[in-house]
Amino acid sequence: MTNREVLRVTGNSEGKYPTRQLGKSKVAVTSVGFGTVPLAGFKAKASYADFEAVIKAAYDGGVRYFDCAPMYGFGKAEYYLGHALRELGIRNDVVVSTKVGRVMKAASRVKKLDTVYGIEWVDPLPFLDTYDYTYDGIMRSFEDSQVRLALDYIDVLLVHDLGRAWHGDEADVYWKQIRESGYKALDELRSGGAVSALGLGVNETEAVVTVAREFNIDCALIAGRYTLLNQGPLAGDFAELQQRNVSVIAGGVFNSGILATGVKGAGATYDYGSVPEEVVRKVRTIEEICEKHRVPLSSVAIEFVLMHPAVATVVLGAQNVSEVKQNLASSGTAIPVELWTDLKVAGIIPENAPMRQVA
Repeated sequence: MTNREVLRVTGNSEGKYPTRQLGKSKVAVTSVGFGTVPLAGFKAKASYADFEAVIKAAYDGGVRYFDCAPMYGFGKAEYYLGHALRELGIRNDVVVSTKVGRVMKAASRVKKLDTVYGIEWVDPLPFLDTYDYTYDGIMRSFEDSQVRLALDYIDVLLVHDLGRAWHGDEADVYWKQIRESGYKALDELRSGGAVSALGLGVNETEAVVTVAREFNIDCALIAGRYTLLNQGPLAGDFAELQQRNVSVIAGGVFNSGILATGVKGAGATYDYGSVPEEVVRKVRTIEEICEKHRVPLSSVAIEFVLMHPAVATVVLGAQNVSEVKQNLASSGTAIPVELWTDLKVAGIIPENAPMRQVA
């Protein structure tokens, strides 16, 4: 039995969340997954004990898909996740995704990058990231990730932050790199069995559609672009990805916090920054409709995204066990049809937004 077949059999022994196949691959992920950004030092220090406790709580709750990246804590997320999977003895029961496109180098030898969101990791590992989408860069990044994770194969490999939304005027440089040699590295990793599924991990849909037209990808982790506050992909991008059998892994369904905490939540953020007044007004309207139907805002945010047939899974995050339990509870709430109707009448979601849950 191959690694890919094992994933299909043991993807979710608890049965709480249905498993959905990623594109043309044989990798199946639970409809709810967990990301490791909050556990890599985002806004607060997280110990290994905290990390393991969160992974265990998510696993015990039925989650069988975990995402990480070299960027998260400059290697810490991968380092901790691999160790947790071994300590808990659950590696063969879960799907793991990580990313390429960045190579970690000693912090004393490289200059810190300016990034779109400007995340300041708390107590990261002593490395800094450098962009590299070439054949050699992707291969080095992948091999470094294997060492940090201590895994002999990685289920899903995503190209991180490729595109103009992240790189701006420098985007053409990196498109040239991946087209000239990066695609070749990805193809070799998949055809050789080192990874089972390939895709992108980005904060835009344009880059995903562009790559899908040029290279055979299975999936894309798209953060914050399809939510109660953003429905741009309904203009055609999601439809094209469906036609090409590219599954969407939806991240950032709370837009980094505001759709979990609401406007009254302390320290609420929107896409890792302050919340614009326009967004505050929109979220206040959503909250009023949720209160009318006695449904938590977070539940509506999760279920709205999951209802789109292009979406295979939503990736949530948590800094502690309490947040894990809150997220898992939110993901199982039944939403009355009338609530969706009210959101459409209020102009929060468009008429063409899919409303039928897919298994």
